[in-house]
Amino acid sequence: MSQPATVPSPGIPGYTYGTAAVPRAPITLEELELVKKTLLFSEEDAHWLRVSRDVLAPHVEELLDVWYGFVGSHPHLLHYFTRLSDGRPDTGYLEAVRKRFGQWVLDTAAANYDQAWLDYQIEIGRRHHRSGKNRTDGVASVEHVHYRYLPALIYPIVATLKPFLARKGHSAEEVEKMWEAWLKSVILQITLWSYPYVREGDF
Repeated sequence: MSQPATVPSPGIPGYTYGTAAVPRAPITLEELELVKKTLLFSEEDAHWLRVSRDVLAPHVEELLDVWYGFVGSHPHLLHYFTRLSDGRPDTGYLEAVRKRFGQWVLDTAAANYDQAWLDYQIEIGRRHHRSGKNRTDGVASVEHVHYRYLPALIYPIVATLKPFLARKGHSAEEVEKMWEAWLKSVILQITLWSYPYVREGDF
């Protein structure tokens, strides 16, 4: 069953999900369904994502600590949050992105694959690509996240998530179902985020 669309939070600057500020996606909902079908993403996966929302919601900040710790411990990843002026990390930029990243966890677990969600995935891709990076937060940082790190980050993001999914006493089988649903959803989203990186007509 489809869930209500996420309402943009005024407390998260730059979070424009579901607003007129987000351009229409260049692919259709029908094409999105074909990608989901290719991923073997089912309604059961959507169900287990929604189950995971209640599990993860109390631990979002702790989860972000893990993910930010990973990025911060790798200079080649932290590089994309550095100032052009001195090459040092822009803490304001990191914090702004962190707030949206936390909301991304909840949005992913809501499993709403409607037009607003599809539009916002393409927007997230733009914000990694030179066509849109830095504009949301008005920062003077590195202009482009190299594509190679988008798919490479799937594993550390999803692997470190698994212990959090076991926090509410679900069986090992249920935790595995939540984890597999997350894996499929992250692959789906990274695929959509890749749109700005692909030559026009090739996506």
